[in-house]
Amino acid sequence: MFKKILIANRGEIACRVIKTARKMGIATVAVYSEADRDALHRELADESVCIGPAPSRASYLNADAILDACRQTGAEAIHPGYGFLSENAEFAKRVEDEGFVFIGPKHRSIAAMGDKIESKKLAAAAKVNTIPGYNEAIDTPEHAVEIARGIGYPVMIKASAGGGGKGLRVAWNDQDAHAGFTSCRNEARASFGDDRVFIEKFVEEPRHIEIQVLGDAHGNCVYLWERECSIQRRHQKVIEEAPSPFVDDELRRAMGEQAVALARAVDYQSAGTVEFVVGSDRRFFFLEMNTRLQVEHPVTESITGLDLVEQMIRVAAGEPLGFAQADVRRDGWSIECRINAEDPLRGFLPSTGRLVTFRPPAQTLFAAGVRSAEAEARDAAGAASSDVDAGATTARVRVDTGVYEGGEIPIHYDSMICKLIVDAPDRLAAIAGMRDALNGFVIRGVASNIGFQAALLAHPRFVAGDFDTGFIAAEYPEGFTLAAVRHADPDFLAALAVAVNRRVLARSAGISGQLPGHELQVGERFVVVECDTEGKRRETAASVRMSAEGYDVTIAGRSRRIVFTSPLRDVATVGTVDGKPFRAQIERNGLSYRVIHNGAQADLRVLSPRAAELNALMPFKAPPDLSKFLLSPMPGLLVDVAVEPGQAVRPGERLAVIEAMKMENILVASHAGVVAAVRASKGESLAVDQVILEFE
Repeated sequence: MFKKILIANRGEIACRVIKTARKMGIATVAVYSEADRDALHRELADESVCIGPAPSRASYLNADAILDACRQTGAEAIHPGYGFLSENAEFAKRVEDEGFVFIGPKHRSIAAMGDKIESKKLAAAAKVNTIPGYNEAIDTPEHAVEIARGIGYPVMIKASAGGGGKGLRVAWNDQDAHAGFTSCRNEARASFGDDRVFIEKFVEEPRHIEIQVLGDAHGNCVYLWERECSIQRRHQKVIEEAPSPFVDDELRRAMGEQAVALARAVDYQSAGTVEFVVGSDRRFFFLEMNTRLQVEHPVTESITGLDLVEQMIRVAAGEPLGFAQADVRRDGWSIECRINAEDPLRGFLPSTGRLVTFRPPAQTLFAAGVRSAEAEARDAAGAASSDVDAGATTARVRVDTGVYEGGEIPIHYDSMICKLIVDAPDRLAAIAGMRDALNGFVIRGVASNIGFQAALLAHPRFVAGDFDTGFIAAEYPEGFTLAAVRHADPDFLAALAVAVNRRVLARSAGISGQLPGHELQVGERFVVVECDTEGKRRETAASVRMSAEGYDVTIAGRSRRIVFTSPLRDVATVGTVDGKPFRAQIERNGLSYRVIHNGAQADLRVLSPRAAELNALMPFKAPPDLSKFLLSPMPGLLVDVAVEPGQAVRPGERLAVIEAMKMENILVASHAGVVAAVRASKGESLAVDQVILEFE
């Protein structure tokens, strides 16, 4: 076994590898860029080496610097994590040639599967189902349109070296094919240094289901069941779960056996993933093989009890697998949510800056197969839930992260803050546990997608398992807005605001030193006021009585007893409503209370009846008209300005391109107009809401 390994990565996955290495008694070396000088993975490792400036090309993609760090520290092996150099066959070969061990598959396996065009040919030869398409590189957008017409729309345009949703577009017509080909080539060239693109038939109503495989150098290869990864936004996975609610034992076995056949065909020796697209008729087709550890590997660890990072290290050290296919267990259900630094209310644009508050839910599941004593006690006492609103207490929570409160989310890398993993005896209990965890997860300072995740978990179609990869686009066609999220019981949010307001007033009334005869008097009658973005008011009468048992709140003729078990200072508020546990986020937002629960958000003022009368007389202040400006929706690098002063533009016309968090974001005109001035220059680093263009 190795005595010291180097992790050629950053963030959450570097921290994840370090934890397993520590458990195995292996010393670790972290590498970091100048932007990551204060990063968590550097603090957790036994040693750390700076490998260059912030841009990935100069640091985490700098093979020379990484190998120098290996030699400098005496590390025997390199774990690449995922992303960066993890699927770079040339890097893997160089690691081996220079006398180190690459903790992953052999370079020849990476090369065979890393080229999506060649991998489809290999899959077909191994008798793995493949999608119809054109499996040769395409040179021009006109050629792409011609091929797409021949295959028949819709088609999927994919970069041969792509991954993670980059270099991938769905085309429904000639215009989509022409523009998609150009965008795919540009993204592929920038992200992977390989601009080859191919086209295949797009399977409608598809499920994205992947099989985890594990092979060793002794001829053993097994599959570790499947992961359901169909909840995606723009081809980026959002929620993953294991097992899949769609897959039965027959389909599971067929997909698993084909995945193993493909792995054996390339002599695969490590953890890897074979991805399939599955139609509503249960026919499945090979998509690609990811020759690395997947972001969503924790859900497989949860249901199998295996530590996949440990298995990768043991296989790389030459050990055979310690189990056969018949020994792989499948217990319970696990769900993972990717918590990203992005703003769902602004089209999921990246959000960078300081994590002013980072308060994840308490962990009761730490590593694969290792549970806390509290979680084991819950397991022993809990039973499988019969509905989605029960069973949260049987769930276990795990948080994989590479950040900390007060740290920075840099602009140079991907947007992931952490992964939130919940497992439970069954799917409904896992959903309940994930809802509870999301409701109590507090992030401030940067925007996050927690509210969006919570809304998805509360959606009836998700709960029923009735979804495909087009679920988010179908359910949120205009994007994610607060108006699109309807709470199952809106008066519940108002009742929480009333109870918290009464709690605040009770504290104020108890302050000593108040002038005799002029002490704060708190009444029982209140009015809950909610205003929309246009100033339209909605008033709801409420009453509240406080007792030693809690707060009895009456709204719209219904009474609720609310008891708080968390301190008033905590944003993540915990308690019971009519004896049933709840978790929500409640905080003062100016003169209002912002209440967030299950993805729904309400800004509510709780006023006395007289104050509500006076408040109704206040004029509404409309937001300023910014329609004559194009503002930068995110911090980023302005890589292109496509217009010039005096130019007339039409709706949908390309105006500028901003690069942020490894993604190319194209800004288009929302309405017709004439450019009056260009206020930012190509190559300039932009702040959020900085003016790029001004219109006449």
